[in-house]
Amino acid sequence: MLYTPGKTDCSPAEVHYDASRIGVLHTLFQKLIDENKIQAAAYSVSRYGKTFMNGAIGPLSYRKDRTDPLLPTTVHRIASITKAVTSVAIAKLVEDGILRFDLPVGAFLEPFNVEPFNKIDIYSLLTHTSGLFPDCAGGTIPYHKSYWQLIGEYFDKYKPEDGELDWITAALSCGIDKPVGEEWQYCSFGFCILGEIIKKVTGISAEQYIEEQILQPLGMKDTMWEPTPELAGRFIIRNEHKEKQLHDLIHGIQPEVPPAEKLWENVSSTGGGLVSTTADLTRFANMLLFMGTLGDTRIIGRKAVEKLTTRTLYGKPDYCWGNNVKDRSYGIGLDMRKGPAFLYSEGSYFHEGAGACCMVIDPVEQLTAVWFVPFTDDNWYAEALFNVTNVIWSGLM
Repeated sequence: MLYTPGKTDCSPAEVHYDASRIGVLHTLFQKLIDENKIQAAAYSVSRYGKTFMNGAIGPLSYRKDRTDPLLPTTVHRIASITKAVTSVAIAKLVEDGILRFDLPVGAFLEPFNVEPFNKIDIYSLLTHTSGLFPDCAGGTIPYHKSYWQLIGEYFDKYKPEDGELDWITAALSCGIDKPVGEEWQYCSFGFCILGEIIKKVTGISAEQYIEEQILQPLGMKDTMWEPTPELAGRFIIRNEHKEKQLHDLIHGIQPEVPPAEKLWENVSSTGGGLVSTTADLTRFANMLLFMGTLGDTRIIGRKAVEKLTTRTLYGKPDYCWGNNVKDRSYGIGLDMRKGPAFLYSEGSYFHEGAGACCMVIDPVEQLTAVWFVPFTDDNWYAEALFNVTNVIWSGLM
């Protein structure tokens, strides 16, 4: 087993955790690596704010001829865990009196100020109940064009003499899938729109707002939208394309970017654009666990955290990705799925990322867990997420 331990604050026994379960976790990760389901794994688990499990297993690179180990400090894409950060940014603007969850999106973005989009509000975007087409629509609706595809086609044809860039109107040309509030449908485009609202009300990009108001105050130095050369040198290497990108970044090579592709810089990355490490995400998770404050640093208040992490959806069905769930449990921007599959406590909340990665917070047990399990292909493996959760929670004494 290619294992690298990371820095911890205390022993498992000091936080009433059975250390023998760490070996079980390593065995599960190694089994998934041997089955070629994941390339490697990295994890960080803390209780009462103290990290007592931290390590990495497997290789840094997808190349079989490279033996460098993945490290606990290795940087990964966190994909949709970005949405948890964006949700906190919106909550911060709510408690500052600048936004409210019930305000219509059309109050800030003109393309939403017409039927049927004028019924969509900030709350419905955060809870994936806006009725906008879900991420999985392409596989279920013939001839459907995704919002992202429509934006790309608009950028391909756009000329400066056409006037001000209006990619939102182009995206909305495919319409809406369901009435607002009818179903839970996972929609990353909705979180991109939340980024545009942040931009509108703050006068700076959503990315800059999140950096200044959340990432920097929390000391999340390895969490960024665009990796620096130093961070690129610590990045996991997933494939040949990513390997070249990282090489160019490390060596200061600026590849020529087509004009249409450069226009994507105008689209907020708040649905999934951050990169991070397990240690940094543990800081964010512990901020939520401690009701918006980490050490002496206040990000948001207790009532805002309670609002985000209290179940708000009842009786909303979820048919995404083949699901047939009649009553999807969800907070505001945070997943609150429960049921027979999970050992964590009632009231736990989390977010996954297609990276693949997961961040779980259990307020009852005062436990936070973050782990990366980059899949080796386009498949999704529940055992790398759900089973891992149960092994981690099995050590609580």
